Amino acid sequence: MDAQQIARLAAAAAEEKKAIDVLILDVSQLTVITDYFVIASGTTATQVQAVAEAVEEKLKAEGIRPLRRDGTPGGQWLVLDYGGVMVHILQEEQRDYYDLEGLWYEAPRLK
Repeated sequence: MDAQQIARLAAAAAEEKKAIDVLILDVSQLTVITDYFVIASGTTATQVQAVAEAVEEKLKAEGIRPLRRDGTPGGQWLVLDYGGVMVHILQEEQRDYYDLEGLWYEAPRLK
């Protein structure tokens, strides 16, 4: 499975858990760190955690495990690193504050 397929699968898992404003950015031409960012919002720390778990479960079912998982202590932001794909799940306030979409405004958005 290539990075774009992983990104789409992660985005689908986030949407199934009712994540808000799920977005995939193709950053492959802008950074060497990763190829895709999947960005999603949750309304509470519990939802952020649930979305992250859903992404992990869906990808694990395909034999794909994160290289690392990190986040803020209060569950305001979680990131799952799959190498070619980084999944950012944030509460809405943190998403507005960090503005990853604005920071990576040159990145094409996948539909």
